[in-house]
Amino acid sequence: MQAAQLRAYSKNFKLEVRDVPVPTVGANDVLVKVKVAAVNPVDGLIGTGSVKLIQDYAKPVTMGNEFSGVVSAVGSAVTAFAVGQRVYARLPLTKIGAFAEYVAIDQAALASMPASLDFAHGAAVPLTGLTAYQALHDVLDAHAGESVMIPGGSGSFGQMAIPVAKAMGLTVAVSGNARGRAAALELGADQYFDYRQENYWETLGKVDYVIDTIGPRELDHELAVLKSGGQLLSLVMGPNRQFAVAQQLSAFKRLLFTFAGLRLDAKPSELVRLTALFSFRVLGLS
Repeated sequence: MQAAQLRAYSKNFKLEVRDVPVPTVGANDVLVKVKVAAVNPVDGLIGTGSVKLIQDYAKPVTMGNEFSGVVSAVGSAVTAFAVGQRVYARLPLTKIGAFAEYVAIDQAALASMPASLDFAHGAAVPLTGLTAYQALHDVLDAHAGESVMIPGGSGSFGQMAIPVAKAMGLTVAVSGNARGRAAALELGADQYFDYRQENYWETLGKVDYVIDTIGPRELDHELAVLKSGGQLLSLVMGPNRQFAVAQQLSAFKRLLFTFAGLRLDAKPSELVRLTALFSFRVLGLS
């Protein structure tokens, strides 16, 4: 089969399409014929080596984190899936490889794809959907009656996070481009800020949480709308010391992440809890 592989980390990394063996199927594995593999920002982070302190890969490595497809074969202990079934998944962090014709995946990490989704849309759901759900539930531990701001929330993450947050009883504010307004409001956003027309930090009241999808250039604006004691969760800024402590990493990695997150940790921690987590790390797939 053919697979798109990374041979070396590089700021300008390129993938090479190569012929590789079809994965072998263990007792608990499902072999899936990949129909669509989604390209996610985490692929860029992996390719550049930005996250190698968290997860380093032996190279060459087949890239790709989420996909949709059809079951081609099942292992002897597989009971939940059958040949011909439509499925989708976010591959385990240690065993990526969606940019290939076939993927072997443990049945515990696979899900049946709803009939309402086609393969293209289904491939874009798993990683982003899990990130939104676990960011709000597991990391922020948000509760009904609280509020969240999502700068850049008109993109794919916001499209998942808005309905999850509303189902939890949160008030949701979002910023994005003009064309994203109607979709965000239809999904349930309570406020929408067109970043070309208005500055949310000048008019938005204080919120309990901010989920950052933009990066360091937006940090000061995000902090400006946080309540005292609020929480900021970044999906794109580099890991900081708090991340290393929460993940119980080694003392050496805690030191490295302390230096990597100096800009984040230099902000007033007595006023706001700051946590930098890459989207795939939020999923708890370490």
